[in-house]
Amino acid sequence: MVKIRIKVNGIEKEVDVRPNETLVELLRNRFHLRSVKASCYRGECGTCTVILNGKLVKSCLVLASELDGAEVWTLEGISQFKEGELMQKAFIESFGFQCGFCTPAFVLTGYWIAKYMPEATEEDIKEILNSLVCRCTGYKQIIEAIKLGLKYCKEAKS
Repeated sequence: MVKIRIKVNGIEKEVDVRPNETLVELLRNRFHLRSVKASCYRGECGTCTVILNGKLVKSCLVLASELDGAEVWTLEGISQFKEGELMQKAFIESFGFQCGFCTPAFVLTGYWIAKYMPEATEEDIKEILNSLVCRCTGYKQIIEAIKLGLKYCKEAKS
C-alpha cells in the first residue's frame, strides 16, 4: 500500500492505495463518487473523465499511487460552482442527454471548457468532445448544450 494525500472536490483526503489501483476505482469504490463511470477501462470511451490538476483526463488510465498532492474534480464537486450549475441547466434545456450514462463526463467537459476556454468555437468543442463516446445520440444536442452553457456563463460574468 502507498499513502497519498489528494484533494477531491476541494476536500483534502489521505488514503492508502494499492500500487495497481486506478483513479476511477479510488473515486467510485472508496470515495463513492458515482458520476465517474467505469466502462471500457482502456481510455477509449471517456465516461471516467475527471479534471486532474486542471486537465481533462481519463481516470481509468491514471494510477492512484502517482497522485500524491494532486487535485481532482468530478461532477459532484463542480456542481457547487456557478459554471457547473449553468452547464447542467444548459444540458437539461438542450436535451443534451439520452440514457445519462455518459452525461456526467460531457457536463464536466462543458464546465472545463467554460472555465479554461470560455471563447471556444464550435470546432474547438467538437475537437475536445472527440475523446468522449455517447452511444445514444448524434452529439448535436450535446454540442448545443455546451454552447448554451458557455453563453450562460458569459452572461453570468457580465
